[in-house]
Parts: sequence; structure tokens; C-alpha cells
Amino acid sequence: MGRKASVRLLMAILALPLMLPTGARGAEYKLEISAGLQESAAYIPDDNPLTPEKIALGKQFFWDKRWSYNGTVACVSCHQPDHGWADLQQFSMHANGKPTARRAPTIVNRVFSKQQLWTGLRPSLEEQAVKDSNRTDEMVVQRLGAIPAYQQQFRKVFGADLNPDGVAKAIAAYVRTILSGNSPYDRFLAGDKGALSPAAQRGFAVFVGKGQCARCHTGFNFTDEGYHNIGVGMDKPNPDLGRFNVTKLEADKGAFKTPTVRDVAKRAPYMHDGSEKTLEDVVAFYNKGGVKNPWLSAEIRPLSLSAQEQGDLVAFLQSLTGQVSTAVASPPKLPE
Repeated sequence: MGRKASVRLLMAILALPLMLPTGARGAEYKLEISAGLQESAAYIPDDNPLTPEKIALGKQFFWDKRWSYNGTVACVSCHQPDHGWADLQQFSMHANGKPTARRAPTIVNRVFSKQQLWTGLRPSLEEQAVKDSNRTDEMVVQRLGAIPAYQQQFRKVFGADLNPDGVAKAIAAYVRTILSGNSPYDRFLAGDKGALSPAAQRGFAVFVGKGQCARCHTGFNFTDEGYHNIGVGMDKPNPDLGRFNVTKLEADKGAFKTPTVRDVAKRAPYMHDGSEKTLEDVVAFYNKGGVKNPWLSAEIRPLSLSAQEQGDLVAFLQSLTGQVSTAVASPPKLPE
């Protein structure tokens, strides 16, 4: 098979739906699926169907700082719409102003996954919404429940007084509407041959070929949703062991989830510890074969990419910047 035929075949493979566990279903609210995304791969729990009212309520909770323990941070503080729904800082901050051990991952296109966070610690968006916060259940009820408009909206959506479980479901419902597609790459794939620059087209060939990126950044969402040790931070005296902290399996030491590279150009710095400042740095890191350690994934090895190939690869990654609905990304009006 010639090189062009191989690239066409791999392009077709990348466009295939990512296979997720059974349980995905339609709902009362129809997701706005942009070009390049796969509606059939969306995962929406049976006990948390999407409705416009629930999504609107979850959006308000997502933006509201009043229910953090000191009233200074909200979900949006670490997941910023204008920064690829990730954090501007190398390490995300606790509400007390102290840095956490990792950088908050992007939440774009999380409707296509069950497990959340860099390590898959949270089995659902619902669990992440409440447990990955500086709030207790009592805070949720006391602070949000004391706002009459929230109680009114909550009863309309859930038929009960405001409670932590419903708050988590509302936030998760909103996060599932944060979608990015219709990127230049998607338009190119749909037949617009002018959508990608020559450099980006060459970069795509590197992505699926010599760069071996598509081994893990696969499917329409450019992630296998798996966990891999690429060596980030493994040369430190006490490295973050990532997925191992969840599973306690030796093979998972230093492994972290493969993030989608959709919108990746928007959300520097990179890696779970924010150690790579630019996409050029990321490509150079992979080109040298990561950082050697006893648990390094078999896929990680020196790539011997030329300077032009590295630049072309960056150009392709930049072509994955998509479009997010303005209605989803714009701040809501919060009740008094």
C-alpha cells in the first residue's frame, strides 16, 4: 500500500466512532453535535437525561462562586471557556490559594467518556461535580438552597428541595453540552480541501505515520480514553504515579489519561503537571521518546522527526481548534 493510500485509510479510521460502554441514549434535549463528532458515541446516563431546564441550572451552578467554602472560586475558575475549558495556570489552585498537584484537564467533549480526571478517579461527571470541590454536602444545601430562585428552579427540574445529588446531576448535564467540532480538519475531511494548509496536511501524515500519535489519540475525538506512562515527571525524586493511585496496579505507575487534542492549541501549558509550555515543547518531548522509566509505555520511543516534520505536526494540531456554541460558553445571569 502506498503512502497516500495509507494516509487515506488512517484518516477513515480516525473518523470512526469511539466505542463506549453500552448505556448511551437519547434524551429530551438534543445535543448540538458539530461536524466531525459522533452523536452515537455520546454517553448520557439513564438516570440523568438532558433537559433545557436542567442544563440551564447546571450552568448557573458551574459559574457560581458562592458555594465554594470561602466564596472565591467556581468550576469555571479552573475550566475557562476562552482557554479550551482548561486552566491558564501550571497547577490549578485550591480555594485557599494553594496549588494542587496537577493542572485541571479540559472538559471539552466529555460527553464521550465515562471516567473523568487525569487518572480516571471519578467514574462519572456526576461524581466529579461534587467530590472534586472544596464543598461539603452541608455547604451545597445551605448556600445554594438559601437562594429562592435556585430552590424554585431545582424543584421544577427534580421535584424536590435542593440537594447535592441533584446539583451534581445538573452540573454534569451542562458539562455534557460543552462540545467542540467543525474544526478546519473536520471541514477538510468533509471535502473542503482548502480548509487545511499544506503544512497541516503534511502534519496529518506525520500524526498518523512517523509520529505515531494516532496510536493513542485515535477516533473522532482523538483519544483512546486510556492511560499511558509517557514519562512526564518520572525523573523527579517523588513522581506522581497517576493511575496507580486509583488501581494499585504496578503497570499503571506513572500512567495518565490520553487527553483529546481537539482545541489543544487553546490550552497551554500541557501535561498533567503543566510542564510543557507550548505545543512545540510537547512535540519535542515526544520526539525524544519521553522520559525513560521502568513503566514507560511501549508506544513511547524516539521518533527522529526533522524540524520541518515537527513544525508540520504542530500545524496539524492547531487545525483541530473547533467551534463551541456561544450560548454554552457565555456566562449566565446568576440569581441574587
